[in-house]
Amino acid sequence: MSLFRRGEDRVTADEARRRVLDAEAPAVLLDIREQDEWDAGQAPGPVHAPLSRLAAGAVLPDAARGRPLVVICRSGNRSRQAAGLLAGRGAAAVDVKGGLKAWAAAGHPVVDERGNHGSIA
Repeated sequence: MSLFRRGEDRVTADEARRRVLDAEAPAVLLDIREQDEWDAGQAPGPVHAPLSRLAAGAVLPDAARGRPLVVICRSGNRSRQAAGLLAGRGAAAVDVKGGLKAWAAAGHPVVDERGNHGSIA
């Protein structure tokens, strides 16, 4: 059984969190924001792969290869583009509607690289 239903391409922040915490078949939270945005703060435990690199043809980091992907950016625009790009390469990818802003608004944590409270840049 696939983690993603056929034709589904966008999920809420709550659904994204559920998918990445799923004990049986966890998805990878793929943060595609640029380095300065990443440095300010992110959801706990994502894999970082900036959209600029993916669009230039970079491969996914090892931790994200061959796994379902939940793609996130700041507001949901770039993550939608990235999910489409990755799906075109054969990945099972959905994006988070509203991005990290929606993630934080839903009460989910945003942390910096030390695990302290982070911000959304």
